[in-house]
Amino acid sequence: MLKIKLLTSICLFVFISQGVFAQLGFSHELGIISGPVAFQSDFGQRKNIDTNTGNTGYGIGLVHYINFSYRADCNCYTTDTYFNDHFKLRTELSYNKTKLNHFGEWVKDSRTSIEADKLRAHSGEANNFDVGMQLEYFPLSIRSFQAFGYKFAPFVSLGAHFTSFNPKVETSFGDRSITNANNFYSFWQPGSIDPTSGTTWSVVSSIGSRYKLTIVSDFMIDLRWQYYLTSDYVDGLNHQLSSNKANDWLVWFNVGYIYYLD
Repeated sequence: MLKIKLLTSICLFVFISQGVFAQLGFSHELGIISGPVAFQSDFGQRKNIDTNTGNTGYGIGLVHYINFSYRADCNCYTTDTYFNDHFKLRTELSYNKTKLNHFGEWVKDSRTSIEADKLRAHSGEANNFDVGMQLEYFPLSIRSFQAFGYKFAPFVSLGAHFTSFNPKVETSFGDRSITNANNFYSFWQPGSIDPTSGTTWSVVSSIGSRYKLTIVSDFMIDLRWQYYLTSDYVDGLNHQLSSNKANDWLVWFNVGYIYYLD
């Protein structure tokens, strides 16, 4: 119930803030994004290529932009300031899902111990719903891009997202019960397995570019890095060993279509 209330409050904040900007006359853009996600978690071995390529999923989202360079209420440009011509405010609702398995040295076929069998039998799934904002910076003029002064408009962004996570944990070892600690790797600390739903804040940064399609539409590519700040159970696993040097994080490469509403 608390999670639902918190999500509702944040959504209301987003919509109210968009309404405030709308009253100021700024124009709006709406888009959809989608692409593959590489989820870096406590599953698998650190700095292992099989882990990096194996634990991949997908993400999809809706994005909304406040375009400070143009006024929708008068069909005219805003005051020519550096901020108005180089920044946009991005609001996002997104979802990503990744199936997780153990890869690397400790689950090789040559490993025939019971502990290796437990790792091979253990799998999970990360399911994350995000809402948040990013401030995007365009080094080139947004006005010139809108006027077809050039086709590409690169950008970088930084922001914060609120994440509601709902991980899943499975094992095919022993009696298959996820509450039976004997079914999981024996060297993990008690409480390492926890598929309880929860919430966390994350920092989001990305680099990308837009490509001008028409006067009212753009194609976008975006490479995102997202780090979960307040929980390491986004994947349902926090083994608490010395090799666990960071919370869960992901890299998401997405493509999108952006439409100018005003």
